[in-house]
Amino acid sequence: MRKDVRILLVGEPKVGKTSLIMSLVSEEFPDEVPLRAEEITIPADVTPERVPTHIVDYSEAEQSDEQLYQEITKANVICIVYSVNNKKSIEKVTSHWIPLINDRTDKDSRVPLILVGNKSDLVEHSSMETILPIMNQYQDIETCVECSAKNLKNISELFYYAQKAVLHPTGPLYCPEEKEMKPSCVKALTRIFKVSDLDNDGILNDNELNFFQRTCFNTPLAPQALEDVKNVVRRNMTDGVKDNGLTLKGFLFLHTLFIQRGRHETTWTVLRRFGYDDDLELTQDYLFPLIKIPPDCTTELNHNAYLFLQSVFDKHDKDRDCALSPDEVKDLFKVFPYMPWGPDVNNTVCTNDKGWITYQGYLSQWTLTTYLDVQRSLEYLGYLGYSIIYEQESQAAAMTVTRNKRIDLQKKQTQRSVFRCNILGARGSGKSGFLQAFLGRNLQRQRKIREDHKSFYAISTTYVYGQEKYLLLHEVMPDFDFLSEADLACDVVCLVYDVNNPCSFEYCAKVYKRYFMDSKTPCMLIAAKSDVHEVRQHYSLSPLEFCRKHKLHPPQPFTCNTPEVPSKDIYTKLTTMAMYPHARLRCMCACNRCTYCLCQNVLKSELLHSIKTQLRRVVFNRCSHTRVWLPVLLFLLHVFTLY
Repeated sequence: MRKDVRILLVGEPKVGKTSLIMSLVSEEFPDEVPLRAEEITIPADVTPERVPTHIVDYSEAEQSDEQLYQEITKANVICIVYSVNNKKSIEKVTSHWIPLINDRTDKDSRVPLILVGNKSDLVEHSSMETILPIMNQYQDIETCVECSAKNLKNISELFYYAQKAVLHPTGPLYCPEEKEMKPSCVKALTRIFKVSDLDNDGILNDNELNFFQRTCFNTPLAPQALEDVKNVVRRNMTDGVKDNGLTLKGFLFLHTLFIQRGRHETTWTVLRRFGYDDDLELTQDYLFPLIKIPPDCTTELNHNAYLFLQSVFDKHDKDRDCALSPDEVKDLFKVFPYMPWGPDVNNTVCTNDKGWITYQGYLSQWTLTTYLDVQRSLEYLGYLGYSIIYEQESQAAAMTVTRNKRIDLQKKQTQRSVFRCNILGARGSGKSGFLQAFLGRNLQRQRKIREDHKSFYAISTTYVYGQEKYLLLHEVMPDFDFLSEADLACDVVCLVYDVNNPCSFEYCAKVYKRYFMDSKTPCMLIAAKSDVHEVRQHYSLSPLEFCRKHKLHPPQPFTCNTPEVPSKDIYTKLTTMAMYPHARLRCMCACNRCTYCLCQNVLKSELLHSIKTQLRRVVFNRCSHTRVWLPVLLFLLHVFTLY
């Protein structure tokens, strides 16, 4: 909505333009009328729409044509004043004033016009019979008001209609010739209907109608008022009400009725509440609310945002299979002006056997978008109506900005839920396979992926010490000399080499020594394609020797050439390294020969489990007999429980 309104009064001399302004301001007819009134500003608190209003007079005697043209271009609405008892002034409306105004305004943004018949106190008849053909001829004419500056008849109404023509214009909403709403208005109201249809059954039930009413007008409808509204629709169309709820056709009919009866401010109130501007486009302020993200901080969805997205998923998962079919995805995004997800999304997140995005995959994609491009995520939530349904100031309330990573390192703990792992390696080393294996796809399934549908990202959940976390894998293009800051900015690095290619490891070694040797980012080496014969690498050190020299974990064997779903253990290890970069895990292998593995096997053995059970029994028995043993036994129990 505009922050102010500028009204210009034009017309032939002596028709009463200045008198109208003077009568409005002083609330009485002036004894002496100047040639031209000075520009007047009416404060917002005394106008019906609570918007400052500037009223500008024009005088042919005091102003040049150039000054008139300047005022026409600045005006938001123009009142063409004629005298109801002067036929010549009426003729000049079409022969001079409307052509002049049209010549000085852009065709795509015509200024609304209001015809003002002044001096109605001097005649007993109305001029409307003469004016109606003119109104039908020119679409830019909003209305006609007959008034009298002398007896103050319709003076306030005149300026109210002028203000209303600017703030609630009919032009963008309705086509008088066709007697129907314009396509852009229908499109906007259709989106509003779908957002308000919380259960996606195609009708607005009483609860949804009341929620819509409270959202737009801050007050619910009484039960009888609801029935009256539905009865109006029933009387005028057969399919406007279904199962005692309002259908989309009925919803659109109501707004057409509002506009035809001159109550288009009702439709504008609804449109603006749902984020639309005067051109029926969603405003930038609505789609992209301000959110500050300091350096070294990331963005995540908060709990309320995930609840909202869950409700959106549930209302579009019509077959209740916990996955979105292509048709269900299209239905979900009907409130968008474009399809936001391409075919690559199906290779970025988890899908079912049919290739449909699962519930987990759906949430993962939203998490990915929020992490990589928070502005895009805000835009998407705006289309879905998050701030309206959750009654928030904006969709920025759905975001959590994490604290600086340096603070996490200092405190040796993090509250983040999303961790980024950049995957680097030479061409053909198996990076794409590593990404797809994270989504549960073995080599056989990966071969079915079309080249133009491939993704450089993969995101899913892992569990670290019982906590669900998102791990975001990003395949970095293998350009050794031009790795950007974005390629290097991550929580953990994965260096992938092909065990069957003797030249593959050299790239990983060079990348590590150039970019990560002196950084605090934890690194892991992946020995990909471990199901085939391992050859000697053409590098001065073997991968294992290289890891020992640089105090890295031993290379982790990996293959996706398995009949089953690839194991996610290695991804859990990566997430753990990202969460606890300060920790030095002694071993990450499963060789069953090193000291770490042997100790872990002992701690998980049945023998230790039986000892712990016996110890608990002794503790509780001793507790009932003596207090002396209690502290010692409890301490021993605590020590064993830690393992």
